[in-house]
Order: sequence, then structure tokens, then C-alpha cells
Amino acid sequence: MSDFYQLSEEHMAVREAVRDLCDAKIAPFAAEVDAEARYPHEAAAALLASDFHAPHVPEEYDGVGADALATCIVIEEVTRVCASSSLIPAVNKLGSLPLILGGSDDLKRRYLPALASGAAGFAYGLSERDAGSDTAAMKTRAKADGDDFVLTGQKSWITNAGFSEYYTVLAVTDPEAGRGKGVSAFIVEKSDEGFTFGEKERKLGIKGSPTRELLFDNVRIPGDRMIGEPGTGLALALRTLDHTRVTIGAQAVGIAQGALDFALGYVKERQQFGKRIADFQGIQFMLADMAMTLEAARQMVYVAAAKSERNDKDL
Repeated sequence: MSDFYQLSEEHMAVREAVRDLCDAKIAPFAAEVDAEARYPHEAAAALLASDFHAPHVPEEYDGVGADALATCIVIEEVTRVCASSSLIPAVNKLGSLPLILGGSDDLKRRYLPALASGAAGFAYGLSERDAGSDTAAMKTRAKADGDDFVLTGQKSWITNAGFSEYYTVLAVTDPEAGRGKGVSAFIVEKSDEGFTFGEKERKLGIKGSPTRELLFDNVRIPGDRMIGEPGTGLALALRTLDHTRVTIGAQAVGIAQGALDFALGYVKERQQFGKRIADFQGIQFMLADMAMTLEAARQMVYVAAAKSERNDKDL
């Protein structure tokens, strides 16, 4: 395989389409979204109208079936103009991927078509206040009660909490099973009784994407909303992160591209000593270094996305 990842014509067409959409319908509202720390409704509507809100949903569940690389390109291009808006497709994938990877066909048919149509969004509930990166130490519990489970506890730093209708939530179902072995995954619906949200976090950036706690006060979940088998939740969560961390890389590339684009425009306008600073060789060196580093990062993201799509062992 070449060290340089060459996009197919289909992937280049995706980039062109989403870039045009972003420039016309997302970029004009980005500053306002950030200044007001409000949800990017305009971006959400534009992405939905173009089927870019959750492009990863397979065709058999009424989605467009975009592969991992195409999804990264969508996220990269949206992030280039508005990082907050990019979390719409990114978190829809993060939240629903456990279902795609480990759910039954029946469960997929119950929830994925609504995501594909835009009737509902997905979010992901894994981290807790005392178990951020230590996922095996989670305290949220799901206690069996007949055919149901009763969920108690909380999840922290949940992106798009309150706007999404569905939440993939990891909880301990067997505390005696050993560290991380008794964790199961469930789908929680926004309307479930006892399920509420904390106050919106005040953030330094990406302020248009709401971040809140998920609060579970004896939330009764039907047993058929468990994703996969009991006790397989942590393994499923880690598989999900294997396939979705690359989308965070795509966001970083998009932010860097947006910064470089802005810098290029600025140096062509700024005058010093009677000429544009773009004409100074020192500035040109800096911009060339930025572009080179950015392209290297992009190549790494694209190769990782291709590995994700193929389920390579070294992913």
C-alpha cells in the first residue's frame, strides 16, 4: 500500500458536496453559534437535508451507507467552518456504533431508521465523574428486575445531551463479575421516566454543542434494549472507540485547515513596509510548514479510516 492515501472519485465528490454545503449554509452562522453558545440549528437542518447528519448508517436501515473514510471527510469539512456543528455527524456515529457493532437486527431496525431519517439523534454515555478514562471503574448500575433493568447513577461530559433522543449507556449489571467484566450496554430513550439532564457545561470552545450530565433515577429499561449479551458492554465500548477516535482526528484536521485557510487570506491582505506580508519569505516558510504538517495529519487520518472500514487488526 502506498504511503500516500489517494481518494477515490466518490470520496472527492463527497468532499466537494459537503464543502459547498458548509460554505453556503453552516459557515455564515458559526460565529453567532459560538458567541451565543447555542445549538447550531441551521447546520443541523442543512446536514439533514443533504443526508450528512448521520452518513454512516447502513443502507439496510434506510441510511446512505457511507464508509468510515467518507464519514471522516464529512466531519473534517464541517469542522473546517464550525467545530460545534461537526459534532452532529460525529456523535451520531459514536452513539449508534455500539448498536451497529453489537446489536441484534431487531434492535437495529427499531432505532437506526429514525437516526437515518433525522427523526432522532444518538449520543454516547460512558464517562463518569470518578471514572473518566478509567472506564472499568464505573459506578452506574443496571439492576435486573424481572424482564427489565433499573438504571441508577450518572454519566458526565456527554456531547449533545438533551438534544439527542437516544443514548447508548454503559452500566454495571454484575458487580461481582470482576473489574470491567460485568458491564452491559443499553439504549435509553429521552422520554424514559426518571431520566434527566444536568445543567449545560460552560466551555472554552465548541460552545454550540451542548455538554451535560445524564442522570438516572431508577430508570426502568426493558430488557430487550440491552445491546449484545450481558457483560459484553465494556468490550463493545472499547471497540466503538477503536472505530470513532479517527473521527476526532478528522475534527482536528478540519480545525487546522480552517485556521490555515484564514491565515492565507490574512497574509494576502495585511500590508507591512509597503507590501503584503504574504510576499515575505519568512511568512511563506511558516505557511509551508503548516500546510505540510496538516497534510501529514490528514494522511494519517485517512489511512486510519480505511483500516477502520476494513477492520484491520492493527487498528
